[in-house]
Amino acid sequence: MEFLMAIVLGWVQGMTEFLPVSSTGHLILVREIFHANATADGLAFDAVLHLATTGAIVLYFAKDIGLLMHTVLRMLGRLPVDDRDKVLVTALMVGTIPAVIAGLLLEDLMETLFRNPLLVAGTLIVGSIIFAYAEYVYAYGNKQAPLTVRTGFKVGLFQCLALIPGMSRSGITIAGGLMLGLTRYESARLAFLLAIPVMLGAGLKKLLELLEISGEVNWVFVTLGAVTAFFVGLGAVHFMMNFVRRYSLWPFIWYRILLAVFVIALVFFE
Repeated sequence: MEFLMAIVLGWVQGMTEFLPVSSTGHLILVREIFHANATADGLAFDAVLHLATTGAIVLYFAKDIGLLMHTVLRMLGRLPVDDRDKVLVTALMVGTIPAVIAGLLLEDLMETLFRNPLLVAGTLIVGSIIFAYAEYVYAYGNKQAPLTVRTGFKVGLFQCLALIPGMSRSGITIAGGLMLGLTRYESARLAFLLAIPVMLGAGLKKLLELLEISGEVNWVFVTLGAVTAFFVGLGAVHFMMNFVRRYSLWPFIWYRILLAVFVIALVFFE
């Protein structure tokens, strides 16, 4: 049963990390339903599963990351670079800063107050409203505009909201991109690339802390979940990148609202 739970948690993390439905929120809810408390094993899962899904997104965007690294090296060597690549690199750098600062300031709240099912339900609804507004602006408001460094920074501010379980990192950053005039594909690509340094840094920090209490952690359990999260996450990011080319966020908006109703019912009628 323990190893089955590892697979379930890994599947939930891998599937929901890249869909605009909130992976952290789903992990909290699954633990609540199955009474799997956030012990050392639970915290190890949060760290290692995030690293596993970060690995999936790095593999998926390996070509883009290679190009960005090449651009950075050329910039450092004062060699000519493509203007679009230079803008993307700079936008990612400045867009990462807000989430890093917010994450450090709110770390204690993230591990205590933020891990509340009712907060998840409320955030699912608030996020749905933001996503719906983003779809309205995309359809009737802002004209499509190229990516700029300022846009990257503003999308980075949206990413800060993903620290609240139930919001969804991919969802809120894609919505931010849509509201700022980016295309669906550009919004999703920027959202996923922005997520890499934040997810990697947070995962490594927590993992290093957990290594000090490694005797309390079932690493076979954690590894099984991580492998599951990696492969499921790889499929999920591929699905999402293809989905946003053709469809809106509305299917996820309705899912989030229904899930919020379920969570509220679960809390009050348990």
